[in-house]
Amino acid sequence: MKPDDLLNNDSFSIDEIKLLLSVNDKQSIEKLQQRAYDVMKQYVGEKVYLRGLIEFSNVCVNDCYYCGIRKCNYKIKRYTLEKDEIIDSARWCAEQGFGSLVLQSGERNDEQFIDFVEAIVRQIKSETKSDKLPKGLGITLCVGEQSSKTYQRFFDAGAHRYLLRIETSNPELFKKIHPDFQLYERRLKALKALKEVGFQVGTGVMTGIPGQTIDDLAKDILFFKEMDIDMLGMGPYIVHSDTPMNSYYYEYSVRKREIYELALKMIAVARIVLKDVNIASTTALQAMYPLGREAGLMFGSNVIMPMLTPAHVRNDYQLYNGKPCIDEFTSDCFECVQQRIESTGRPVAKDEYGDSPHFYYKV
Repeated sequence: MKPDDLLNNDSFSIDEIKLLLSVNDKQSIEKLQQRAYDVMKQYVGEKVYLRGLIEFSNVCVNDCYYCGIRKCNYKIKRYTLEKDEIIDSARWCAEQGFGSLVLQSGERNDEQFIDFVEAIVRQIKSETKSDKLPKGLGITLCVGEQSSKTYQRFFDAGAHRYLLRIETSNPELFKKIHPDFQLYERRLKALKALKEVGFQVGTGVMTGIPGQTIDDLAKDILFFKEMDIDMLGMGPYIVHSDTPMNSYYYEYSVRKREIYELALKMIAVARIVLKDVNIASTTALQAMYPLGREAGLMFGSNVIMPMLTPAHVRNDYQLYNGKPCIDEFTSDCFECVQQRIESTGRPVAKDEYGDSPHFYYKV
């Protein structure tokens, strides 16, 4: 069977997903892209939803072998933003019409951190209410594995979306890129707990991990479907020089274009298979190629997360080398993001949460 014959399917086997991910000729990739875009238009619309990203702390108890803010990277300066600085960024986000923000940090589980996050969420919800946003900004949290009780506290405070990336649904590959104390089973348990609490749940994988196969990536997409995921944040794997996986830098540099194109195909195939979920076009795509995020939008993404992290700490929150937009932050950033989105012919949603249609459909 040819890939073209599969594009209009309603359901897909793993072999069919692998076939779609394996297309390499220009014409087939263009057809894949067009089908993903058409599915996106039908199920989530052409609007691009903004999530202002505030990376409020790089303190982390985990030691992921690929991550630049891993616990054992002693070369970076650790920081946690003051509450007022976070609130100021959130207010600016609301004033610009973003509609939603993402609060992201390294992972911590201590009570002081949990209290801090809960208090910030409550204050942001309270202080960003307006005629356009009567309930305040929409809030997505990305603060790692927590207990069900903690997730409930965050939800009750006003956060309603949560991103917890699995990075790979292959347990053996997961073990290769994490230390022994970070367990695949615990990550799965956390994702299930988030769903039980009532969050719109997002996850995602890195494309191009050393040792990863097309079979792994196809199973990742089926994992998203089986887990009934509402949102996806997927991006290409990019080496960070201050991690154990820096030894793969040469392999990465040779495969850079292949990994980038595979990451775009992952977005397209995920859109075709999952249809009505939200999919972010990640900053990592732009880190690989200047117009990477725009390409992600053309392959079926409908969310962009502009960075609102204050300039004085941006350089200390690099999960991978080459992260763009870390040198400065000005009011021009919003105009830049808007222009980049509109250059693709897509409209920018203003003052909208842009929640996942999939979440409400299943409710």
